[in-house]
Amino acid sequence: MSAVETDFPLFPLGLVALPSEYVQLHIFEDRYKTMIGECLDRDTEFGILWLADEGLKSIGCAVEVARVLERFDDGRLLILCQGTRPFRVLARQENLPYPAGTVEFLVDKHEQPSEQTADRAHASYADLVAQATDRSLPAEEVNALGAYEMAATVDFGLDAKQGLLELRSENARLRLVDRLFRAASKRLHFVERAQARARSNGKVRFG
Repeated sequence: MSAVETDFPLFPLGLVALPSEYVQLHIFEDRYKTMIGECLDRDTEFGILWLADEGLKSIGCAVEVARVLERFDDGRLLILCQGTRPFRVLARQENLPYPAGTVEFLVDKHEQPSEQTADRAHASYADLVAQATDRSLPAEEVNALGAYEMAATVDFGLDAKQGLLELRSENARLRLVDRLFRAASKRLHFVERAQARARSNGKVRFG
């Protein structure tokens, strides 16, 4: 059964966080300085919601403050946060000095991830990492990663990350990240080919 929590601090931002992903935030507004101060004092989470062009999303990711990187004399903070778990906003609250709401923490369907689906996602992730960084990851290291953990290390578009966050099936997430990794590899391969051709003759030929 999903857990419900009231008075949960909410931080609308122009980004999407994923469970396990690290996000650096600069806290400068008074209401958010208050919010983060309370989270630090109580050792509690707050939620990041994507403020998209079409409006605020209702599904976001809870994060915890992993480290305070810098405290400024005027009260501003530079913090490093890590995503913990997805949630849905059930109702907004106006009784606190910062944005808050009643939220439901989301749980996945009871299913066993497909071994074939996981193998494909792990292989495409390892290929992308090798292509982008010239680093070969040990198979046991890659195979221990879930969809969120792999996706948290790749710079996808916000729509793709939000779509991943809203899926309640690890199988579905693995299928999605597999497609995203393969598409990223193709784009990277195209860029590499274009750069090589440009270096060779000063022109980029298509086709």
